[in-house]
Amino acid sequence: MADLELTSPAFDDGARIPEEHGYAAGNVSPPLRIQNAPATAESLVLIVDDPDAKEPAGKVWDHWLVWNIPAGTRELAAGRTPDGATEGQNDFGEVGWGGPNPPDREHTYRFLLYALDTTVALPRGANKEQLYDAAEGHVVGKAELTGTFSP
Repeated sequence: MADLELTSPAFDDGARIPEEHGYAAGNVSPPLRIQNAPATAESLVLIVDDPDAKEPAGKVWDHWLVWNIPAGTRELAAGRTPDGATEGQNDFGEVGWGGPNPPDREHTYRFLLYALDTTVALPRGANKEQLYDAAEGHVVGKAELTGTFSP
């Protein structure tokens, strides 16, 4: 069986994320495609973060947290959260997508997709630490997509 895959029709892995997905522009989440979710998966988790923010912000900056994405989901449309999924709080202090907004130089953003053998019992607005704690021991697949963005 093939490994879990995450791609985007808007940008290739490692390539520039289009401007309309940036926080100061359209601030619309990019479209994403999911393939090969494990048969044992009950739900999917998506975390989008910026590890390059450690230098200017002092931490990995969280841009989007989404959990309880139905395991059969194959596509996330631009600007939409899948039906039945729950969003967490990003580091802009908002719930939902907070697009790239690097203050200093080009940053690389990680789109981390996890397949879980359960659903996550967290309320809307939970943070990344709570999400990782809830998912611990339940990950049955992982995929990563990266994109870059410049100020």
